[in-house]
This record gives sequence, C-alpha cells and structure tokens, in this order.
Amino acid sequence: MNDFAAETERYRRELLAHCYRMLGSVDDAEDAVQETYLRAWRAYDAFEGRSSVRNWLYRIATNACRSALTHHSRRFLPSGLAGPADDPMAPTVSAAETRWVQPIPDSMLDPAAIVAGREGLRIALIAALQALPGRQRAVFILRDVLGWSAADVAQVMDTSTAAVKSMLQRARARLAEEPPDLDRPSARDGSIGLDGVLAHYIAAVEHADGAALERLLRVDARIEATPWRTWFSGRATCVPYLTHQVLGSPGDWRLLPTRANGQPAAAGYYRGSAYGILVLDPTPTGIGRITAFGDAALVQRFGFPATL
Repeated sequence: MNDFAAETERYRRELLAHCYRMLGSVDDAEDAVQETYLRAWRAYDAFEGRSSVRNWLYRIATNACRSALTHHSRRFLPSGLAGPADDPMAPTVSAAETRWVQPIPDSMLDPAAIVAGREGLRIALIAALQALPGRQRAVFILRDVLGWSAADVAQVMDTSTAAVKSMLQRARARLAEEPPDLDRPSARDGSIGLDGVLAHYIAAVEHADGAALERLLRVDARIEATPWRTWFSGRATCVPYLTHQVLGSPGDWRLLPTRANGQPAAAGYYRGSAYGILVLDPTPTGIGRITAFGDAALVQRFGFPATL
C-alpha cells in the first residue's frame, strides 16, 4: 500500500482537473477521482508497467468519467439553452431542473497546472466540452488541452493513433460549430492586474454602484447566472439588468475574493446568506464575462461559511 501511495498520490490534483474537464462538475470530478484510486488500488498488483503510472491512472480516470457520463445528462450554462434576452426589466426565467456546469476552486488544483493551462480551465471551454461525446471529449482534452502525443492518447483510450486522429478531427469540427468564447485575451497579473479588477468589481457591487460596473464592463460583455435560463449580452442590457434586478441597496451584497478556473472570482452573500460563486473573465479592455453560479453549497465548497 505504501508503494501504491508513493507512485500514485502525486497525480491526484492533475487527475482532478482532468475529471473536472470531462464532467463539468467539481462534485462529480471528486467522485470520479475517488473511483479512480479505488480501481487503481485494486488493480495495482497486476500493473505490469507497460505504460507509465501516470498514463495508467489517466486511462482509469477517463474510463471512470465515461462511465459517469452514461448515468447523467449533459451540464449547461444558460447560454447553452437559449439566446440572450433583450429586455433587462422582464422577470428572469428559472431552469432549476437543469444540470449546470460548476466552477472549481483554484485551491484544489496544482498551481503550476493553472499557470500552464489557464485557457483549458475557463468556464466557456468547460461548458463547450459538454457537447462532445465522451470519447471525443477525452481525446480533445488529452490532445488539444494537455498536449499529449497521439500515441500516448491511443494508449489511454485503448485504441489506435489513427482512431485518435479521427476522433480529434470530429471533436474539433463539433466545437467549431459553436465555438467557445475564448478569443478574448485574458488579463495577465502583471498588466491591468487581476486582483485590481476583482477589487473594483467587489466595491461596485457592495456599493450598488451601477455606473462603476458600467465602466468595468466591455461593450460586448455578457452576464449569465444559474439557475436562470435568462442571460444578457452587451453592456446596454447587462447594466440595466444589474441595476434594476440584482444590486439592490448598498450593503445588500458582500463579496469575498477567491479564485476559480484560473480566474478571479468572489464568494457572494446576499444580506448575510450565501448566494454562490461569481467568476470574472477580465480582458485588457474590461470585464468580458461574469458567470454567477447561484448555489449556496458552492460557497462552502470554496471554503467560506454559509452565513456572514
């Protein structure tokens, strides 16, 4: 057992990131990693070293995720259900029964992997991946996100390199039909400063300052908030929506800074009770996207209390 732990434990965090990309949920990803290590422990004595331990674990983890996908429906963001709303004053429409994509705390991931693969963790990509069949999804993640060779991917997937190339081609074509919104360059910590953007955003929300939020948002910014299917694209609708339906009065909201998916984020509280996690996508010209996950349980998952 000591040999098993010494050989495998170093890969736990990167396997969690892999399972998260596959499943779109931090809860499901943790379950898949637990299942991976259980299966690996049971099979460890029979492991013959024909591949690296890392590849062997990825194979088990990928199979665990594909098995999980057969039992669950696809996860979405609001933008995956319908087009943007054009009336910021109209009541928002709930889609409470939908299985939503979840954010993942940076604290659960390997810091080096976050720096190297930040684009591969962004919420928009995680949501887009959910449209791919399990095998295509795994191949795309291993080849295009993690940069594995076709031969290594074939070993993990128990198939040929020709089949890997074919699945990757189909996955790329499918994603090209509805490309994830990833072409906006993310702000780097040394340019406009991610922490500074988050601090200004927190101040604007806590002071219910719609004008300050308008200055922070890009002209083409979008706002999505689960569990609502209603979402908005463009500052002209985002700002009135925030001002009239979200912000309330100064002091209603309290936001605590955190990090999710390699991006600045905040744990949100409304009048002292946990609301959920808000993830920002800052760019050199302003905040391009705010994705709010209205799930109080996520606040505790990120290490914050249920109430303030």
